[in-house]
Amino acid sequence: MRELFKRVDLDEYLAKFESFLARPKELFLEGDSKVNYEQILELAKFDITPPPNITNLDDALMRISKFGVLHISEIYEFTKIINYFSYIKKFKFEGSLNSWLLKIEIPTILLKISNYFDDEGKFKDEVDSRFYSLKESYRVKKEQINSELKKLLYTKSLAPYLVDTQIHYVNEAETILVRGGFNHALKGQVIGRSSGGYFYVSPNSISNLKSQQAEILDSIQEVIYEHCKEISSVFNKNLLFLRFINRAFDKLDSLLARAFLAKSQDLEFLLSDNSKDIVIKDFAHPALKNPKKISLNFSKKVLLITGVNAGGKSMLLKSILSVALLSKYLLPMRIKADASKVGNFKDFELIMEDPQDSKNDISTFAGRMLSFSKLFGRKNLLLGVDEIELGTDFEEAASLYSVMIEQLMKSDVKMVITTHHKRLAMLLSKDSEVELIAALYDEKQGVPKFEFLEGIIGKSYAFETALRYNIPPNLVAKAKEIYGVDKENLNEAITKAINLELELKEKIVSTDEKEKKLDKLLESLKDQKTKADEKIQSEIKRLEMEYYKAINEAKRGINLKDIKDKQRSINKANDLINAVKKPPKISKPYEFKVGDFVKYGSVKGEIIAINKKEATVLSDGLKLRVGLNLLNPSSKPLQPKKQSVKISVNKPTNPELILDLHGLRVDEAMNRLDKFISDSLVLGFDEIVVKHGIGTGKLSAAVKEFLKAHPSVVSFRDGAPSEGGYGSKVIKL
Repeated sequence: MRELFKRVDLDEYLAKFESFLARPKELFLEGDSKVNYEQILELAKFDITPPPNITNLDDALMRISKFGVLHISEIYEFTKIINYFSYIKKFKFEGSLNSWLLKIEIPTILLKISNYFDDEGKFKDEVDSRFYSLKESYRVKKEQINSELKKLLYTKSLAPYLVDTQIHYVNEAETILVRGGFNHALKGQVIGRSSGGYFYVSPNSISNLKSQQAEILDSIQEVIYEHCKEISSVFNKNLLFLRFINRAFDKLDSLLARAFLAKSQDLEFLLSDNSKDIVIKDFAHPALKNPKKISLNFSKKVLLITGVNAGGKSMLLKSILSVALLSKYLLPMRIKADASKVGNFKDFELIMEDPQDSKNDISTFAGRMLSFSKLFGRKNLLLGVDEIELGTDFEEAASLYSVMIEQLMKSDVKMVITTHHKRLAMLLSKDSEVELIAALYDEKQGVPKFEFLEGIIGKSYAFETALRYNIPPNLVAKAKEIYGVDKENLNEAITKAINLELELKEKIVSTDEKEKKLDKLLESLKDQKTKADEKIQSEIKRLEMEYYKAINEAKRGINLKDIKDKQRSINKANDLINAVKKPPKISKPYEFKVGDFVKYGSVKGEIIAINKKEATVLSDGLKLRVGLNLLNPSSKPLQPKKQSVKISVNKPTNPELILDLHGLRVDEAMNRLDKFISDSLVLGFDEIVVKHGIGTGKLSAAVKEFLKAHPSVVSFRDGAPSEGGYGSKVIKL
């Protein structure tokens, strides 16, 4: 399967993913895909420290089962796994991830053993009191050696023979560099010769002290062995748990690596379903820089890709297979996942390269036939075939391949095929399970568009491509004559069909946009009418109530006997009538003319025609017929000013390929490194060197983390001895 990843240009992507793993493992994730998907998303919510690198422990587990004694380094690897699970269980996860981690109960004795080690994988002194005393003895011997060496270096009898007063380390032994004839002043063993002919001598007194030092180290190793033997016995009793936790770590590591990769590049996961459809929305292949995103709907059994040379047909084929592969192995990709879907294919096959091999006496076409012969009978297969016509007569190949493809369609095989065979495309296009897609060509610019149009057979544009690459026009014209008028007319017909299809699609898109605007406008007008009706009804009710009060007051006055009371009642009724708020009088209507800007509710536009009591108003590309009495004058809309953006980049005045960070604080060093990388990118450098030294390791670790996170850093490595060794980094941009 890794070979297939390489053939669809996913090898660099795969290497990037594997860099997030704590130890190498298979791509396939065990368990239910949906559960794994949910757990990855849950892990991605938290800021989790990646697990440490862990070695393969299968051999160690086998020796535990046979009561063997593990090396301290192997025991330390197990404790790293146990400590990481102790760390990860502290997070407040939800769902199936939380349930899974709750089931992992680490035995108390193993938790105790996991605390025996320091960060370098050595036993802590508190594990055994003998460690401290032995280490102290070793330190004393080391001081005695240094003291003895200094004493010898300043001995008067040895002074005439000394080349220098330095202590030289040769084969891990402390030596003094002396001239010939030193035997009278110094007893020792010659370890080596310098380039100047001098002698590196290890004094006998130092050798004795070194021997005592070695005995102390042996004693330390004996104590370590005692504890390794005891711990191995404990591991044997907990063998089932160790096997389980080892497998569980691989699963957790796989989930975390996917989550880390997705977060590092803002990628999405596409979960496979039980269909056989491939619906892709805005997919960008990882191998391409600044790619045009791919979108297509491949729901049938065969997708036949035709059209212009070097127009991206092969990359489209690889992209379709890449989406299916990444989805199957639950690996993140740059895609609009909520608008995409892909089936879960059991098997994949790609027939792409030229299989011609003189050693095996096999031709291109024979190799293709051999590949196809192995496809019949395979189930749930996604097949990719690039340049299907390769290697034989196109007329015979079209007939042969059409029959074979029809047979494969009867099986559970889904195919993506690129071809220049117009005849093959014509033969297959009659089948309802075949989809056509054409790579497009910009005839004005004379270059491929790297875009695709569904539902049509494409043209290869061989003659146009030849002219673009400076083939003499008279040769191209002669080739067209040989090609034939009828075939050229067919090409012209295909070109016109493509252009008409593109024009139709553009009009459909434009019509859809106008329809959406119209629906929005109608909804707005409907709301305005409803509000106006409600306002009118409210006004009518108010007037009715006011007049009702006045009439009732007048009726009450008629029934009164006292003349003065009647008069007061009539006066009050008149006051009520006069107090009624009457609707404002309609003023003389505004005389609109063509070209006026008007407002109808919340809609603004320009009058382009007037017919009696109606006006035609143009608003956002839509024409509306509105009564003149419903329009109000409006001001001309302001046109937004176009702003230009200028970007200037200052090139560094003193370009350098090497940056030295020795002696700098971490924050100061990171600022210089950031500027150094930016300057190098501006100058077009693709490889630079940063020297940070070894020292305490803080600066080295900071540089490493900075380079991992920098978006312009492709890769980096420790320098070769001639480049600074471990104290430097060689960076590719």
